[in-house]
Amino acid sequence: MMVGTGRKARYLATFAMAAFATAAATPALAQQKPAISRPPAQQVPPPSSAAGLASADLFHLRSVADPQVAPNGKLALFTVQYADRIGAPYTRIWTLDRATGATRPWGSAQGVEGDGPRFSPDGTRVVYRGGDGLILADADGTNARPLAPMDDTNHPLPRMGDRYTWSPDGTRIAFVSATPSTVPEMEADPIVITRYWYRPARGFPDRFNDNKHLHLFVADVASGKVTQLTDGDYYEHSPDWAPDGKTLLFVSNHEADPDLTYNADIFTVDVATRAVRQITRTKGIEWAPSWSPDGRTIAYSGLKRQLTSSESNMEEPHVWTLDVATGTAREIGQVVDSTQSRPLWSPDGKWLYFTVQAHGSVGLYRLPYQGGTPERIGPSPAMRASVSAFAVAPDGDVVAAMATPGDLAELYAFHGNAAPRALTGLNADLLGKKKIAQVEAFTFKTFDDRDVEAFLTMPIGYDPGARGKYPLIVVIHGGPHGQQGPAFSAKNQALAARGYASLMVNYRGSTGYGQSFANLIARDQDGGEGRDVLAGLDAAIARYPWIDADRLGVEGASYGGQLTDWLITQTTRFKAAIPWAGISNLVSHNYMSVYHDYLQQEYFGKPHEDGINDMLWGRSAIRFVDKVKTPIMLSHGDADLLVNPAEDEQYFTALHDVGVEAIMLRYPREGHGMRETQHIADFLDRSIDWYARHFAAVKP
Repeated sequence: MMVGTGRKARYLATFAMAAFATAAATPALAQQKPAISRPPAQQVPPPSSAAGLASADLFHLRSVADPQVAPNGKLALFTVQYADRIGAPYTRIWTLDRATGATRPWGSAQGVEGDGPRFSPDGTRVVYRGGDGLILADADGTNARPLAPMDDTNHPLPRMGDRYTWSPDGTRIAFVSATPSTVPEMEADPIVITRYWYRPARGFPDRFNDNKHLHLFVADVASGKVTQLTDGDYYEHSPDWAPDGKTLLFVSNHEADPDLTYNADIFTVDVATRAVRQITRTKGIEWAPSWSPDGRTIAYSGLKRQLTSSESNMEEPHVWTLDVATGTAREIGQVVDSTQSRPLWSPDGKWLYFTVQAHGSVGLYRLPYQGGTPERIGPSPAMRASVSAFAVAPDGDVVAAMATPGDLAELYAFHGNAAPRALTGLNADLLGKKKIAQVEAFTFKTFDDRDVEAFLTMPIGYDPGARGKYPLIVVIHGGPHGQQGPAFSAKNQALAARGYASLMVNYRGSTGYGQSFANLIARDQDGGEGRDVLAGLDAAIARYPWIDADRLGVEGASYGGQLTDWLITQTTRFKAAIPWAGISNLVSHNYMSVYHDYLQQEYFGKPHEDGINDMLWGRSAIRFVDKVKTPIMLSHGDADLLVNPAEDEQYFTALHDVGVEAIMLRYPREGHGMRETQHIADFLDRSIDWYARHFAAVKP
C-alpha cells in the first residue's frame, strides 16, 4: 500500500518518485520488471521560462543513483536517471575520475543506457543490466557483449540485495532469473485459480501472477555457459559470494505455504554440489546478507517481530551480524533507534556502513562490525540532506548519491570530517535559473501532548508581513511508515512558484523518530495520525500569520491518499482535496490488494479475527461519506494492484450519491506510483488548476 514516500518502496524508486514525492525512502520492495509503456505520440516540451518550477521542467531534471567504486579506488561508476522522453524514465551509466573529480558519460558521448554497473574484482571489466539481460564490457565501457539473459516475474516479492554479483576470482557471475511456470497457462478457458497470491505486482499488461519462480544461476564469463543452482517453488534473491568462491548466500522464504506466511531467511548454496543449507531460522525477517571480506561474519538487515508482512513492517529494520562459526546473531544496529538501510562492508572488513532516517533526512553512519558506538559519516544535520545510495572506497572515503533542499540526488564525495563535496551538478543549468522555495522545520504539540515535527515550504517571494494572503496545501506522506523532510520536492516547488505554501507533517507512525513513535499507529489507522496532521495545520496557521486559513487544500498518495479521504469526512475546513491511490474502504482493500497481509501486521491479526473488521469499517472514509463537503479530485493508476482502483470507484459513486463535487482521474499503464513523465506533468497541472478553481471561490 506504499508509495515512494513509504519506507519499503523500491519498485517506485524512479525519477517519478524522486522528483515528485516528498520524502526519503529506505530499501526494500521488489524492483519489478516495468510494464510495457505505450504512451500517446507527444513531444517533450522545452524547459519553462517561469521564475519557479513548472510542469515542463520535469522532463529536464536528472538524478544520480547507485555509485560503485573500482577495486583500485581510481574510478567510480554511477547511474543517471533521465526523463527527457515521453514514457517512463531511463538510466545511463556515468563515470567518475576520483583523482580529478571529473564526471562524464561512460562508454560514449551520451553514455551507455543501462543500470546496475558492477566492477570485476580486478577492476578491468564491468557487468551491467541492459535490455533483457546482463552485458559485459571493459572498464572504460568499450567491447560490450551480451553475457546472459535474465527473466523476471510479476510476483510482488520483496527484494533488497543485488540481482547479480562477481565471483571473487572474476571468472563467474551469479545472478537471479525467473524460471518458467509449472502450472497451466493463465489464458486457459476457464482459468482455474488455486493460489492464495494469485495477483501480480501490476495490473498491466498482466491480469494474474505468472507463477514463475526466481532462482540462482551462474554464468561463466569466458564461455557464457549458464548453470542453474537452485530450483523448487521458491523465490531466491540477493546472492553474495563467499570469499573462497565456493558458496553463495541468498534469501528465500521456505515456509510451508510462502503465500500465507512471509518469513524470509538466509540460505547458502554450494556452487559445486548445489546443496542448499538454511542459515537462519527465525520468525522475523532477514534481508540482503553479505559476507565479510574474511568470510567469518555475515551482515544483514533484520527484523525481530514474528508477525510480519510481505509489503511493509511496523518494525524498523536494523543492522545485524551473524558469526559463521557459532551461528550467533547480534543486533548491532539497536544502538541507533531508527530505520536503517542494508549494511555494506568496508573494504578492510572492520566497519559496516548504512544509512539512518532521522527528522526528515537520511544520514550515513558506520559501526564496528563487532558492535559498539556508531559514527556519523555525514552529512551534518545542518545540511538537511538525504543519502540514498553510497559506496565505500579502499581508502575509506565514500561516494554517495545525496539529495538536498535545492536539488535532486547528485554525486558527492565524503572525506573525513570535511563537508561533502559535490561532484555533479546535473540540474545546475535548469535550477540555477529558478527560484527555489525555502523549507522550514518546526515542532508542535499534538492532541496528547507529544512533540511532532512538520516542514513548511514557503511560497516564492512571500511577504511575511502580509496577513492571510497565501493559501496552503497539506501534503501527506505515504506508508504510513515513512517520512517527509526538506529534500527537494518538485511538487512542492511548483506549488510555491504559484504562491502556495505546502505543509508536511511527520505524524505518529512516521519513521525517523524511533520505534515507539512508529508503534503509535498500531490498530489506529485514520485515528491519532489524522489528528496530528490537523494539529500541525493549526500550529502552522498560528506560527505563520500570512497563511490564509480560508484557502486550504489537502492531498497525499497511498496512505497519504487514504488519510486525505478520511480527513474530509472529519472536517470541512479544506476547500479542495486530491488523493492519489487512497483507500476509502479498509475492509474491501484488505481482500482486493495484492498484499493480503498488510493490515494483519498493522492490527496484529487477520481482519476476520478479534473484531478487526469492525475496527476497519469504523475507520473507513466511505462509512462517513455523508459528512463530506470538500470537492475532491480522485486519482489512480489504472494498473495499481497494491491499492485497487476500485477504492476510488466506490468512493466516487458514494460522493456523487451525497451530492459532493467529485471527478476521477485514471492514468493508463500506471501502477501504485506514477512513472511516465507526461503523466506526472499532467497531474501537476491538473492539481494546481483544481486548487485555483476552488480557492478562487473563497477569495479572489
